[in-house]
Amino acid sequence: MSAPDGVAAALEALRARAEPGRAEGSAACHKAPRVYLGTPNPALNDLARDWRRALGVEERVVLARDLWSTDIHEARIAAAKLLTQARIRPDGAVWDLLAGWVPDFDAWAIADHACSALGRRIEADLARLDAVEVWTRSDHMWSRRAALVSTLFLAKPNHPTPAQLAARERVLGWAAGYVPDRDWFIQKAVAWWLRDLSKHDADRVRAFLAEHGDAMKPFARREAAKYLSD
Repeated sequence: MSAPDGVAAALEALRARAEPGRAEGSAACHKAPRVYLGTPNPALNDLARDWRRALGVEERVVLARDLWSTDIHEARIAAAKLLTQARIRPDGAVWDLLAGWVPDFDAWAIADHACSALGRRIEADLARLDAVEVWTRSDHMWSRRAALVSTLFLAKPNHPTPAQLAARERVLGWAAGYVPDRDWFIQKAVAWWLRDLSKHDADRVRAFLAEHGDAMKPFARREAAKYLSD
């Protein structure tokens, strides 16, 4: 597939793959007031993959920026997918664009796809955790949540390097600070992080729950301990 000739062509491609009746269901599910096209995720994956192959980094940044600016549900997800890649060189403009989207987050699907792209850039340069830590102090719930969702990759190594281990402990400190926050999405994010970590370092999750578990919402504690044996 050739590269789209600007955002109008990209939107036409998204609309061409929409499924009848799907837009209404997406709007009801995600609730954020924006346009929904009804394009399913597999089609978004295919389009984003083809666009990544056809476009250079600078061109991808421009298209992703323009897609995000439409505030169309599927266009924002496609924008995030367009920039989700482990190796991008140079990646400074990609990081700046992705980080600039965080204050726009207002629904879980768009936020999660963007956080997946953010996670690749943070993994490429752990010094970016300094910027992520600023999000933990935001009044914007979705920014606070993004600090955990975009760093989930740190929960997954079985044998983390010293730098990864230090970063993991840093994020666990943020998670501990979130425990008093009663927002469902924040509690869910804490539980998600701990649940993923429990598959690789069960003892560390047990220690976290021993210290903070009683203050977590019951559903979050149950989710965090889902894979822990007695």
